[in-house]
Amino acid sequence: MNGDSAWQRLFAAGKRASARRIADLFAAEPLRDERFTIEALSMLFDFSKTTISEGDRALLLDLARACAVEARRDRMFAGAPINETENRPVIHWALRLPDGASLMLGGIDIADQILETRRRMAAFARALRSGEYRGEGAAAITDVVNIGIGGSDLGPAMATRALAPYHDGPRCHFVANLDPADITDTLAGLDPAHTLVIVASKSFTTMETLTNARVAHQWMAGAVKDPGRQFVAISAHPERAREFGIDPARVFDFPDGVGGRYSLWGPIGLSLMLAIGPGDFADFLAGGHAMDEHFRAAPLEENMPVALALAGIWHRQVMGYPTRAVLPYDQRLARLPAYLQQLEMESNGKGVTLAGAPLDLPSGPVVWGEPGTNCQHSFFQMIHQGTDIVPCEFMAAAEGFEEDLAPQHGLLLANVLAQSKALMLGRSLEEARAMLAREGLSPEEIERLAPHRSFPGNRPSTTLLYPRLTPRILGQIIALYEHRVFVEGTILGINSFDQWGVELGKELALALIPVLEGEAPAEGLDPSTRRLVGWLAARRGSTG
Repeated sequence: MNGDSAWQRLFAAGKRASARRIADLFAAEPLRDERFTIEALSMLFDFSKTTISEGDRALLLDLARACAVEARRDRMFAGAPINETENRPVIHWALRLPDGASLMLGGIDIADQILETRRRMAAFARALRSGEYRGEGAAAITDVVNIGIGGSDLGPAMATRALAPYHDGPRCHFVANLDPADITDTLAGLDPAHTLVIVASKSFTTMETLTNARVAHQWMAGAVKDPGRQFVAISAHPERAREFGIDPARVFDFPDGVGGRYSLWGPIGLSLMLAIGPGDFADFLAGGHAMDEHFRAAPLEENMPVALALAGIWHRQVMGYPTRAVLPYDQRLARLPAYLQQLEMESNGKGVTLAGAPLDLPSGPVVWGEPGTNCQHSFFQMIHQGTDIVPCEFMAAAEGFEEDLAPQHGLLLANVLAQSKALMLGRSLEEARAMLAREGLSPEEIERLAPHRSFPGNRPSTTLLYPRLTPRILGQIIALYEHRVFVEGTILGINSFDQWGVELGKELALALIPVLEGEAPAEGLDPSTRRLVGWLAARRGSTG
């Protein structure tokens, strides 16, 4: 593995840390609250409530250098083909380049193409939002249905919800699941003449997306004379969208070097642009670009994505915690944990190194979460008192948009700060006994209840704070996590930019379709699948 000796020193440090209490580090390291905080771009990242000591942090930085994080970062921003299994550059960051930028690849200025597509998107958005572009019978477009899956759904759905205070365009709806209930329920109540359908697929061969797109086309064709006028396509293969019957003037493309889960910044974000307008979308891109510049220029010791990644490496690979919880105390970021599930688990859920050898370390963690304070009343019981340690990643805004409810936002902030403090400090058995005694319980009741009212504490967490969830701040947060994935993948020596693991199931599903339809024999299937097919065949078409 990369940086063998650095890893060995870290593993030894991890063993020492297993007997350490976080609270004791604050006493041993008087400047800990300052040295384990990074402030950049109006955001603050605090990783002091972890078992990482000053010495451990130095070892983690040594590991990042031994694994050539800086050199590989520079190669990515130079357009080198660091996606080695597909021989492609990794250029999602180029989708947020400012006007006038340049990125030469193979003698072609890719930035020119990206910026031209962005101008076309903005022109279309302005025309639709102003009423210049209309549907059947000059009907204004009031609703947009984005049909995609994976990054073509999670990204725009998450960001559109996150920026709800900025919506002044059409209502946006999102369809992803192949389950016909998804598209049926979404289209119910919409007026075809007033609806625009966006078909978003990087390859424009994605079975789920194209199947749902055909259903939407039939729905549209049953009500309007020219259904194609109310369809837009987004793809890295625009010729396939044209074959589907969508006018080339409404096909928006993006480079093949942009992975689907990294594609929100370009045409995949069209639904977001339609909802908030080109101006606020530009601010969103500017936030992502600002984080790019910070990641490129800041020393590793002061680099926010690097600090977030090293905390992740410490918790997963060094301490062995298999999951991490993402906990935004910001209701409009309710879909961020699901977005990060794909971003992190599809990127770093790998078992093979770039050299093709088995990965001899744990791969990326299971990422999950829910918004606070809801999560406090569901799974926080396990996080506080369960037998597994779950590193928590809190995030919160200093202010909300509901100025008349500012005291309520203060309650929210009190909760997020209290949770990270409680996870760190816990409550000892002695403290529980004293608390119960103050409540007037008998000695017998105290001894019976004290074990249930104590908390082990020493549970690690990080906290990301930001002023308010504006388009620019959202852009910074997403780019922060993208670069975190890059750093962790580089340290693990894996390719964070392919996703071969999703292919096998797709292949087998296509082979099973004729079997389920009775057009091919079930012989040759494994016994379990053959029995399941038989059970389903006997009941399909019946109501009971």
